[in-house]
Amino acid sequence: MNLISLETVSKSYGPRPLLQEVSLGVHDDDRIGVVGRNGGGKSTLISLLTKRIEPDAGRVTHARGLRLGYLAQRDEFARDATVASVVLGDRPEHEWAGDTRIRDILSGLLADVPLQAPLAGMSGGERRRVALAALLVPDTDLLVLDEPTNHLDIEAIDWLARHLKARRGALVVVTHDRWFLDEVTERTWEVVDGRVERYEGGYSAYVLAKAERARLAAAAEAKRQNLLRKELAWLRRGPQARTSKPKFRVEAAQALIADEPPPRDSVELTRFATARLGKTVLDLEDVSLELAGRTLFHRLTWRLGPGDRVGLVGVNGSGKSTLLRLLDGALAPTAGRIVRGRTVNLAHLTQNLEELDPSRRVLESVEEIRRRITVGKREWTASQLLERLGFRGEAQWTPIGDLSGGERRRLQLLRLLMGEPNVLLLDEPTNDLDIETLTELEDLLDGWPGTLVVVSHDRYFLERVTDHVVALLGDGRVSLLPGGVDEYLARRRAAQSERARASSSSSAPPAKAKAKPAAQSWKIKKELDRIERRLDKLARREAELHEQLAAHATDYEKLTELNELLKAVQAETAELEEQWLLLAEETG
Repeated sequence: MNLISLETVSKSYGPRPLLQEVSLGVHDDDRIGVVGRNGGGKSTLISLLTKRIEPDAGRVTHARGLRLGYLAQRDEFARDATVASVVLGDRPEHEWAGDTRIRDILSGLLADVPLQAPLAGMSGGERRRVALAALLVPDTDLLVLDEPTNHLDIEAIDWLARHLKARRGALVVVTHDRWFLDEVTERTWEVVDGRVERYEGGYSAYVLAKAERARLAAAAEAKRQNLLRKELAWLRRGPQARTSKPKFRVEAAQALIADEPPPRDSVELTRFATARLGKTVLDLEDVSLELAGRTLFHRLTWRLGPGDRVGLVGVNGSGKSTLLRLLDGALAPTAGRIVRGRTVNLAHLTQNLEELDPSRRVLESVEEIRRRITVGKREWTASQLLERLGFRGEAQWTPIGDLSGGERRRLQLLRLLMGEPNVLLLDEPTNDLDIETLTELEDLLDGWPGTLVVVSHDRYFLERVTDHVVALLGDGRVSLLPGGVDEYLARRRAAQSERARASSSSSAPPAKAKAKPAAQSWKIKKELDRIERRLDKLARREAELHEQLAAHATDYEKLTELNELLKAVQAETAELEEQWLLLAEETG
């Protein structure tokens, strides 16, 4: 069933056309991710889909009785609003308290937020979670989400992805969070040059299809293709969970990435970093820190060596930004000491935007620091780096006072890099950056020789630019996580489950669970094996279909036929995966 139709829709702001004669539709089983450069028309497309703005030409049609839920980028509430009034409205308590789905939403998003708490004075992350809960509680046919992961931590993003995957109904989401796109979407729309290019699959499949289109068309954009090839190589060499996604088998990209080297030469970078930094970079020895009567760190010992690339995770308020301030010397420890190497040249990208002269031009503000820098083995001018991070042509002469928040963020980051630091602390560097700019930034950091510490809720970026992950788990220490973000989430879920069991335990001893009969366990194992064999066949078939889609990129009728086959394969795969999970839980 078609929920929304756009027929030859055009929309312009001033002389610049954002969308030109776009025709597309949203069906009741669609899960669509929308990508594109900042300012390219993503939010305009979303506003047209939801009828928040009218097109200059063409027509937007909604199905009769469409129940549509929309999440805007900014969360706005009445001044006297409380959590309960926004999320539950006038529902009687017995109604929502007896609804398993609503209880799951409340526990997943608002476990630490009292229902009667006023929204005034809440943090951006808390307000975002309230807005999401209010959107998810009602029954809807279609959810349209504009940057839903903004202000959320990794745990909240993980919960939201799992909830949306289990939820029935259509979904359209705009986000720069590539991990989230891969988890929740099955189709991708790219808004580019006034058009909407459509791809089957989530972000990983989109990267593959885009690279294949570039190869088949022998496009002149060699640099862009190289970046896509590099990102594919990263996907192939990444964690096993990524390379085994049923919706995108990286084996289909072998012809493109067979000779592609790893994203970065870790041995060479470490050699460079050691030459620049020596053996000692930053050592925290027996450090304790108390702030406002709260102990954040207790006898913490942690060493950062030359060339270390570390991702730092933890719940909001666990002290991630505070730890970065300890490292850069803005905060002094209550006890213990911090040893800083003699040659350390440290730069810290904070979450706050640097105050700059609004009358200065973008290029001038970068060249006042340095006109040229060397990243890895290549020299770059300030203008070339500005172009890589999205400031093209005349945009380099824009007054700083006219820049958007995302543009100021890019300028702030580039000014830091122009100082040629050998220790780089990045606190939420992906805020307000589009996917194309993130890819360019990742490529720049691949050749940057130095010690890197990154705090980010963007799981894809974190895993892409760092070599290992550490976590603040609330015990005053820094814990190394060999399993990365997956291990962090597993530890957090285990801790929450343990607390829930402790709070609900009674004095009576728990009843012993009955063991499953051996015959039943054998049948379950046999069925699991059968499903796994079928999933392998479906994965190979899906890879073949992706190749055929690329080979028939110009044959519309053949593409339609292949798309139908692909959707059938993906539907069967999703059903089998669900069966596998249910059976696996029984064996556990």
